[in-house]
Amino acid sequence: MRKVVISLFHRLVGRYGRVVLRYRSVLVICTQVGLIAAANMTAFALRFEGNISPEYAGLFLRGFPIVLATYGVGLVAFGIQRGLWRYVGLHDLGRILWASVISSAVFYGVVHGLLGWIAYPRSVIILTGVFSGLFLAGIRLVVRWFREWLHVVSPTARSVLVVGAGNAGELLIRDMLSDGGSHYRPVGLVDDDPIKRKMKIHGVPVVGTIADIPGLARDLIAHEIIVAIPSASTALKQRILAASEGCKVPIKTLPSVKQLLANPEALRQVRPMSLEDLLQREPIQMDRQELYPLLEGKRVLVTGAGGSIGSELCRQIARYHPAMLILLERYENGLFALDLELRAQYPKITIVPAIGDVTVPERVAEVLQQTDPELVFHAAAHKHVPLMELNPKEAVRNNVFGTKTVAEASLASGVDRFVLISTDKAVNPTSVMGATKRVAEDLMQSLSHRGRTKYTVVRFGNVLGSNGSVVPFFADQIRRGGPVTVTHPEIKRFFMTIPEAVQLVLQASLLGQGGEVFVLDMGEQVKIIDLARNMIVLSGLVPDQDIQIVYSGLRPGEKLYEELFEETEQIKPTAHTKIRRAVNASAVQSDRLDLAIAHLEIAMSHGDDDELIRRLNEAVPTYTPMSPRSIEHIH
Repeated sequence: MRKVVISLFHRLVGRYGRVVLRYRSVLVICTQVGLIAAANMTAFALRFEGNISPEYAGLFLRGFPIVLATYGVGLVAFGIQRGLWRYVGLHDLGRILWASVISSAVFYGVVHGLLGWIAYPRSVIILTGVFSGLFLAGIRLVVRWFREWLHVVSPTARSVLVVGAGNAGELLIRDMLSDGGSHYRPVGLVDDDPIKRKMKIHGVPVVGTIADIPGLARDLIAHEIIVAIPSASTALKQRILAASEGCKVPIKTLPSVKQLLANPEALRQVRPMSLEDLLQREPIQMDRQELYPLLEGKRVLVTGAGGSIGSELCRQIARYHPAMLILLERYENGLFALDLELRAQYPKITIVPAIGDVTVPERVAEVLQQTDPELVFHAAAHKHVPLMELNPKEAVRNNVFGTKTVAEASLASGVDRFVLISTDKAVNPTSVMGATKRVAEDLMQSLSHRGRTKYTVVRFGNVLGSNGSVVPFFADQIRRGGPVTVTHPEIKRFFMTIPEAVQLVLQASLLGQGGEVFVLDMGEQVKIIDLARNMIVLSGLVPDQDIQIVYSGLRPGEKLYEELFEETEQIKPTAHTKIRRAVNASAVQSDRLDLAIAHLEIAMSHGDDDELIRRLNEAVPTYTPMSPRSIEHIH
């Protein structure tokens, strides 16, 4: 029966709602005037206990227009007619109170002072003010309550368990209850603060603590869990996620405090909790204003512009209004999409999409000659470890000789700064990919002494959500119902977000004076098994129940854990607390490096893969090639 009534009400609202909205102002004014009239009549009836004599009845009729006029002017003066009834709060109730008090005082002055109606009862004047305030406030509260009741009993609303009974939780619940278009119905709050136990916020009870989430979500039949703690630390978010394991409901969160301060409306932008929220350190924030002198009005070239890091580099560089942004990329579809995106968002910037391969010296030289860049960000590289184990020649061709081609062409063209994107896999490498990136790092330090171009290396770990990374791979496996494959139960990796990686690259370009290797302080390494379990829980599923986790074994060239610095490298601080500098105690010998690269070129052209690996090992003494037998031995 209740569903039938609600359904009928919604039909009536849909049919006549537009007409009501069109004449809303007239309807509000007429209703308020009617309530003032009712207040005056109620005051007379109460004063004379329902038995009004003809003398006072005449006085009532003569004073009635004055009551309506006085109180009507008071309402307009205090803007009472402009407030939305569904959002009534203490501020609105305060204005109604003051409007009633002042209108009563003005009415008294008019009737007793100006008109000399001494017989007009003072008690009626006072009661008229009291009842008008009560009626005007009461109808607003009734409308708000009715709307909230309709929302609570709506069969389409999703039951929500809110984590956090603070200011953000209160604002979120208020917004859910007052917004007719909201699809959420708060059924309870959880908070670890003992003072808030068994309290209520807008009628919604605080039903337990974070540890109670599984049982509460089940008992209250919650469809979603929303974390309403914008200032929550990463550790707290991890604890909330761990407590929510087994609930089988999506977990969402509010924007951060910084986002809310920038845009208060962001409070309504409830979004799914992401892995970025669960990094085992606080996200890196840097001063972006200081990058304007570096990039504004400059000609900037980005190689590998269509990749995950390259495309984000282009987006962030474009914010600083460079004179020209050159996108060098060999994959035409990625370049085409990025070109369209940047032109639409930054129409005043000259965008130059250049199809080209960094391993082709003629094309690289042609692009640099035509565009004359002042800064070069080299993001083009082969990065997939298992693939490069199977294709070592292509790894050397792209990561070593592609880097050498672009770097030397930049030197010849008089480029001011050259920034190489490197990886933590270049430290004590066990893979072809890591070893080739280490050769590229050494090449940057060698070239830094040959001209005015400042060469800088930026070294960081895995990037969440990049092309081919473990995150989209796991997400796809979860969508297909599992299993999720993890190579080893103890495997760990450093993680950072794509925006963080790009911020580091840009900051390094500013800090670099030539030959430095900058490394981000990325906190503790994250176990991949924990990452997999978190992703399953964030999807509203239960690990090892809804989605199985299986171990596939380490892949060729893969380590159990990564390193950021070698033993021979000294760790130096920089102007940024989260960026450190790796200083190699044994300087790179240019002659030895040139000879090693020459041997690599010969092996790549004429030798087999084993010969190439041997030459790569000569170029990088810390490189430890991992054969299939050694991989099996790990298990």
